[in-house]
Amino acid sequence: MKAVVFDFDGLIIDTELALYEAFRKILQLDTNEFPIADYASYIGTDSEALYDYILEKTNGQMTLEEIIEKSSSLHKENLKSPVARDGVEDYLKEAKNVGLKIGLASSSDRNWVTFFLKELNLLEYFDIIQTRDDVENVKPDPSLYQNVINFFGIEPSDAIAFEDSVNGSKAALAAGLKCVIVPNKVTENLPFENIHLRLDSMKDKAFSDVIKVIETLYV
Repeated sequence: MKAVVFDFDGLIIDTELALYEAFRKILQLDTNEFPIADYASYIGTDSEALYDYILEKTNGQMTLEEIIEKSSSLHKENLKSPVARDGVEDYLKEAKNVGLKIGLASSSDRNWVTFFLKELNLLEYFDIIQTRDDVENVKPDPSLYQNVINFFGIEPSDAIAFEDSVNGSKAALAAGLKCVIVPNKVTENLPFENIHLRLDSMKDKAFSDVIKVIETLYV
């Protein structure tokens, strides 16, 4: 392996549960009325379909502008003391220590991603960051991953993508990368297909062991 590429939302920091809770609060719906599984299907891609779904849930009582404004405010409030998911920094440190190139591919915008990476003191680990600002189409389109691989000048098969969503895994696999899934509370029950490894947490397996497992698959 020559490189690792990390998703951001839901993988490095659990922004996804925070947003789900924000939507649930403004909609004043319980988990039965606003199933987390339904919400999860919109994770990791463009937000247009998600907002259409949320609009339906309001029964015409709120405009799109109101939804965006209120959910954005609550989302930021829920993330006012951001914490990286377990094992994330350990993986970044070890990848850096063994000389792997490190990239990030996110369907979110650059300001959002870099703000939290700075807050978490993780920005310095990344050699390249690609966001929705850099491509015409976000995940599940492979463009974000293709940009990272092209920047590194390596074969896609020499890189591992770490993802938490189905749309993210589809993008990574379509770009030719190996894919390790580390789902969160929102995405844990989604049907992941053709992935190479699944972890409940990065704390479950050392980074070096993950590399060994992936490389063993192709001996």
